Parts: sequence; structure tokens; C-alpha cells
Amino acid sequence: MNAFKLKSDFKPRGSQPEAIKKLVKGLERGERFQTLLGVTGSGKTFTMANVIEAVQRPTLVFAHNKTLAAQLYNEFTEFFPDNRVEYFVSYYDYYQPESYLPQKDQYIEKDAAVNPKIEMLRLSATASLMSRRDTIVVASVSCIYGLGNPENFQRLGFELQVGERVKRNDLLRRLVDVQYERNDLDLAPGRFRVKGGTIDIVPGYYNNIIRVELFGDTVERIREIDKVTGELVEEFKYYFVYPARHFVIADSEKQSAIDSIRAELEKRLPELDLL
Repeated sequence: MNAFKLKSDFKPRGSQPEAIKKLVKGLERGERFQTLLGVTGSGKTFTMANVIEAVQRPTLVFAHNKTLAAQLYNEFTEFFPDNRVEYFVSYYDYYQPESYLPQKDQYIEKDAAVNPKIEMLRLSATASLMSRRDTIVVASVSCIYGLGNPENFQRLGFELQVGERVKRNDLLRRLVDVQYERNDLDLAPGRFRVKGGTIDIVPGYYNNIIRVELFGDTVERIREIDKVTGELVEEFKYYFVYPARHFVIADSEKQSAIDSIRAELEKRLPELDLL
């Protein structure tokens, strides 16, 4: 398990060592609420970075807007370059809720524009929390809203291992089942392409290519390839593929929902004289 390791040229000074000590003791006692006071520029982020290193717990840093979240994300990334620091904010560049203007008897439908880069960062945050404890998530209020069932996100992902026996078509079906799209021309996060026994996957939370090479029905190699240069970045013995979207559902749950809808239709349609 990776441990939080703070890297900085600075050491706690002034009132910071005492503040760090008290905050750590409060966490160890199980206190739910503590307040760190300090003016702008007094080193509160650095103080909290020292607390994170001391307690070694996954951490959620909650900011009240995207601008402050981005600033904190950059600072924590510098403090913890060897750990996972993730950015989780609303992925809407523009959002217009549906509305009705009674004066004009006009209905305005909902309109929204999703930023794919931020969506990728949100998926990266979820995947990091699922796979390792040394994770800091810097988030806006977007993190309080539901993202589907986290158990489904974990359970519907799957692991690939070198030497594992798997048929190519079965692997492609598993990718499609967890919301990946096949596109042999334009690889983007959440897509894959196929050339013979080579399957290139770009996870929804990643930019580089995960290349799975099959020899017959056996996984021969798993490599990370730089998407721009085509150079080898890393070679894996195993790799866990998380779903390409947050909202995934097991087939059993999907069928249960369909059966429930059909049962309600059979009851309601006669009441509405539609059957």
C-alpha cells in the first residue's frame, strides 16, 4: 500500500507545529469537527498537508467553487507528487434548467453542455478511490450529488492478467457492457479499437492507451502506450478496467426494472383508457 509522502522545501514554522499536533490528536480521538484559523497566506493548506501525511487517511478537500478547488488541487499536487490527487467538480460548462413562462405560455427545455475533460477527471477520482488509499480528492459541491451505485462501478469492472485465457469476442462484449464504445478511427476516453488480436483501450479516466495483446485465447501482453508518441510507458502483469461511465447497472437490476415498468403499465393503461 502506498503511503502519503509530503514533499516540500519548507518545514512547519510558528504556530503550525502546534496546530498540526492538535488536529492530528483530534482526528485520532474521533472528533468530527475541528476548525483551523488563519488569514490568507498563513499556510493553512501546508498545515493540512502535514496532517494528511500524519494520519495517512484518504482525504476529501471541499471547496465552495471551481476556482478555489483548482487552486487547492494544484497546491496538493505539488505537495504529494507520488500520491493520487484528484479533481472532482461539476462537468457542466453550461446548464439551463427547464422552465415555463406563463406570461408567454412558453416552455423552455433543459439544455446543457458537458466538458469531457472534467468528466474524465471525475472518473479518475472514482477509480483512484476504488483502487488505492493514498488518494486526495479536491471537490466542489458537485461531490454531494449521487453518481449511481459505487458497488456496481466496482463490481462491473474486471481484471485482465497476462496468461489469462479469454476469447477476443468475450472481452469486446465485456467492454461494451461497461459503456465502452468501439471506434477504430478516433480513440478517446471511453473508447476502444481492435486490430486482429490487439485491443487498444482508452479508459474513461485516462488519456493513454492500454494495449491488450492476445495470442489465440490467451492474454500475452498488457502495456500502456503514450497516445501521442506511441512509445511504451509501462508494462503490466495485470490491469483492472473500470467502467467508462459512472452510471452502470447489472443486467439483473436492469431486467428487474423492466419487469416493474411492464407490471405498472399493465395496471395503469386500462385506467387511462389506453389499452
